[in-house]
Amino acid sequence: MPNDMAEMPHSLVLDEREHLSVTGVRDVSSFDEASIVADTSRGLLVIHGSGLHIERLSLDMGELVIEGEVSSLEYEQERSAGGGFFRRLFG
Repeated sequence: MPNDMAEMPHSLVLDEREHLSVTGVRDVSSFDEASIVADTSRGLLVIHGSGLHIERLSLDMGELVIEGEVSSLEYEQERSAGGGFFRRLFG
């Protein structure tokens, strides 16, 4: 991944809980009407809601626009190296 992606500014703008604009997006790993998972320059962002759909996605520009009812925005903690399934299972 190019170094400039790590330095990409990250912001969130939520209007009326129905229109979310996100910058600093590197990738979208999963999406459905209830949740969208986006890798951003500031960590993994999970958007929960209902009727969610991706209005626009431009990975070149690092932009994501989502329409639908947003109920929560959550950043997941970075997973450390070696933090695979068995490490989590056996601690």
